[in-house]
Amino acid sequence: MKLILIRGLPGSGKSTKAKSLDAFHVEADMYFVSRDGDYCFDPALLPKAHEWCQKRAEDALKQGLDVVVSNTFVKRWEMKAYRNMARKHGAELVIEVCREQYGNIHEVPESVVARMKKDWQE
Repeated sequence: MKLILIRGLPGSGKSTKAKSLDAFHVEADMYFVSRDGDYCFDPALLPKAHEWCQKRAEDALKQGLDVVVSNTFVKRWEMKAYRNMARKHGAELVIEVCREQYGNIHEVPESVVARMKKDWQE
């Protein structure tokens, strides 16, 4: 069983890569998609979105599924809950970084992307 974390800046290809893998895929952005398929981001709900993402990932691991989580994970501490989750469930932890530039589909402002790039931790 694997827990794969795909990290990168907005527009780097994280979701595309995650969807190509044979694993249960979850990302915080999914929390903001309505039943109609509209994306309605609310920064105030970001902590809830990450809790939701972690719960879905852990539920899938409990079922013995391989899991892929594609989030920005700009700072190392943002992966800590998943590191602990992998250890707890005996899953192999794989961390991959996307560095492509496809243009971000969620229209994240360039100033935000620039700040994330500056704050990036390998």
